[in-house]
Amino acid sequence: MSYQVLARKYRSQTFDQMIGQDHISQTLINALRADRLPHAMLFTGIRGTGKTSSARILAKSIRCVDAKDFVPCGVCTNCVEITSGKAMDVIEIDGASNNGVDAIRDLRDNVMFSPSSGKYKVFIIDEVHMLSTSAFNALLKTLEEPPAHVVFIMATTEIQKIPQTILSRCQRFDFRRIPIKQLSAHLKFICQQENIQIQDKALWMISRQGEGSARDSISLLDQVINFSSGLHAGADSAVITDTMVSEILGLTSRSLIFAAFESLLLRDDQAMLALLEKLSTTSVNGTLFLDDLIRLFRHAILLKSLTTEASPAQHIDLPVDEIEILQNLIKPVSLSDLHMLFDMCLKSLTDISRSHDPLLVLEISLLRMAQAPNIRDIQSLLSGVSAPLPKPKEQTTPLATKMSAPIKTPSKTPSTETWFDFVQLLKQTQPILAAKIENVAFAGYDVSTKTLQLEAPLVFSFLVDQIMQPESKEKLQGLIDSFFGDGYTFYVQKTKNATGESALNISQKKEIQAEEKLKDSWAQDSRIVKAQEIFNGKIKLVNKNTH
Repeated sequence: MSYQVLARKYRSQTFDQMIGQDHISQTLINALRADRLPHAMLFTGIRGTGKTSSARILAKSIRCVDAKDFVPCGVCTNCVEITSGKAMDVIEIDGASNNGVDAIRDLRDNVMFSPSSGKYKVFIIDEVHMLSTSAFNALLKTLEEPPAHVVFIMATTEIQKIPQTILSRCQRFDFRRIPIKQLSAHLKFICQQENIQIQDKALWMISRQGEGSARDSISLLDQVINFSSGLHAGADSAVITDTMVSEILGLTSRSLIFAAFESLLLRDDQAMLALLEKLSTTSVNGTLFLDDLIRLFRHAILLKSLTTEASPAQHIDLPVDEIEILQNLIKPVSLSDLHMLFDMCLKSLTDISRSHDPLLVLEISLLRMAQAPNIRDIQSLLSGVSAPLPKPKEQTTPLATKMSAPIKTPSKTPSTETWFDFVQLLKQTQPILAAKIENVAFAGYDVSTKTLQLEAPLVFSFLVDQIMQPESKEKLQGLIDSFFGDGYTFYVQKTKNATGESALNISQKKEIQAEEKLKDSWAQDSRIVKAQEIFNGKIKLVNKNTH
């Protein structure tokens, strides 16, 4: 007997055997039980997700004489003929090779004849989007009002090519991409039936390459088994490993992907240089490598965005051990940093597709990402508590260092001037809090109680409630202790006529004084005096930044 490929050998024969399409199976079974089966159905989805198999299973369910609760027996004459494609009353038409109007006219004539046995005559039109416009027009009337004994099932991978007139006459069933976890479990079942020993990681790699298609995944498994030396059904030999799968399918080792991912998170350009040497010696495919890296960043972003109650396995198609590794790697990394690396990786993938030397673009792109500055969480920076970076670098920007550093100055006696200095220094570390208190006036200082008296004018009275909130008050108290010394307290009150001056007013006055001083110095400059005489002008505006 000739060899039968695994994709045909393990083709689903009942709705229970369908993987990843529970919503389709349940809907069709409920329709059969309620006697509400539509006369025209359109199955759409990517290749290898079970469209044609579902059509055959449905045909067997309504024509099997020994079906129990519409589950075909699989051994009666009707079931065997439908499985082998020889049933007279289940006509399968290939839309790609029978796409002319003459083929549809023959179908229309055939529709009028009653089934030779059973209640229904089933027409399965595969790749229906390949029909010509004339063929679609010839099918319209028959599809809308067929005889009671006819059921149409059409399958397509390109739903956008189906005319709206056809879509409106059918019930549409969308077949989804099969999750990698379900594909991996199905491949494991097949390997157990075939007595093939294979690692779970290898099954995940094959399923990932299948891209949601059961047929593609099983075909890749068949290829791996055939090309793995000595690994045949029933043979006691070595286990198929993920390394073997990588070599056979031309994939990148997961260890290299994770090594590159970690180097990018740590901004370790030296480790990336060592990794690039390995990539060049292994002749890695740059497009596939970046595609795997992009998917890893996608998983990392989802993990970082999930709440503590959410289960990662529901959103991420990765083995449990890889999810744990990923979670540990991204703990100290900000979500913004992951988004930036994802965007850079995506751009690099586009650049590779346009380059005549993909490996060169891959190397420079990975180095550029490994040397990019870290993006830190803005909320932690504004609050003054920033998470430690994965690997602190000497080239940390002065601004980030300055903002994260605590206020450390010698103790000073509270006064209008020292309060102004305190607010100015606070602008560098706590800009949001500084924006509130710079509108509050320093009204005085009680020496006996060491209390700073602050007043908010009527127009800014709302700031009193904001500053005196427990969280803001505690933060401001800690900053006052750092600047003025321990033991000082403060209170803020509302007043119509503030007796003191706010830091904002003092700042504005100092700016005006500085401008006047600069204006006086310009007025004494001989060059400016000469220019005024020549152009008969005078100084109107002083820009201190251009001095």
